[in-house]
Amino acid sequence: MTQTKVRLWNVDEYHRMLETGIITEDERVELINGQVIPMSAKNPPHAATTLCASDYFKRWRSPPQASLAEVALVRVQDPIQLSQYSEPEPDIAVVRIDARKYINHHPAPNEIFLLIEVADTTLDTDCKQKAPLYANAGIADYWILDVNQRQVFVFCEPLLEGYNQQLILQEDATLSLIAFPEIKIHISQLFP
Repeated sequence: MTQTKVRLWNVDEYHRMLETGIITEDERVELINGQVIPMSAKNPPHAATTLCASDYFKRWRSPPQASLAEVALVRVQDPIQLSQYSEPEPDIAVVRIDARKYINHHPAPNEIFLLIEVADTTLDTDCKQKAPLYANAGIADYWILDVNQRQVFVFCEPLLEGYNQQLILQEDATLSLIAFPEIKIHISQLFP
């Protein structure tokens, strides 16, 4: 059997493809492990859950503690750069505050507190493709919001090949960000 050699793209080449129109603005793609991968369409349940969850994170407050907005930025469907070969666009990224709002670069792993993917048709991909990618980059906290079952898959303790710990929490549970254990998130509030 003949083995085909695959040409991997790096982030700079990927950006040049966008700048020159080889990849158009209308194409929903992301760079994953050197490959330009089409992103799934955003169905209404996916879009509504992304909006609901991101709004909840942006307005989270529990006196006397600081609001999440005082200690982190909440980015929605914007790129992050995990490596020279991966620039995915997670549905929600909770990242370090940057005074210039990341005008010079996309958040890197050391600037990321939490990544969230919303899954209505992509649960398998988010578990089997995104989880190892994020773990390999050292992302300490990764959640998947399962729109269909109204539950959250929680991945933590990253290793090179995947996450050491995985939990599935139901809608009535509460959850904390690893970076901010004092912040209690009510899972029911993440879903419309």
